[in-house]
Amino acid sequence: MPHYTALVTTLVILFYFYVGYRVPLARRKFGVKAPATTGNPDFERVFRVHMNMLEWMPIFLPLLWLFAFYVSDIGAAVLGLAWIAARAFYMVSYSQAADKRGPGFGLQVMVCLVLLIGAVAGIVGHIAHGG
Repeated sequence: MPHYTALVTTLVILFYFYVGYRVPLARRKFGVKAPATTGNPDFERVFRVHMNMLEWMPIFLPLLWLFAFYVSDIGAAVLGLAWIAARAFYMVSYSQAADKRGPGFGLQVMVCLVLLIGAVAGIVGHIAHGG
């Protein structure tokens, strides 16, 4: 059972709650009433951090679990922690200025690519060995 990956998945969800929690705080701070998603650039960046994480979680989480099952629980957990760190870097950078979001975004994409390549290799290897 991939216990480490389960723990990291829980951390990802907690971090997502935190990122989501920042949106209503930013609405109040910058005077953007729901359902508006535009009107203040500072709010818009906080909102986009939340939406971008939501957009990437359906890519990241299946890859994380496939990697855990077919390659390594500990490896998946370490990569999951790297993804959280990259998302945190993205959040801090993007919240400061839109043009600072690139490095954090690129790091989280790299983690997903490693998970994808590892998962595909693990699945193919498993099939090739009669699994």
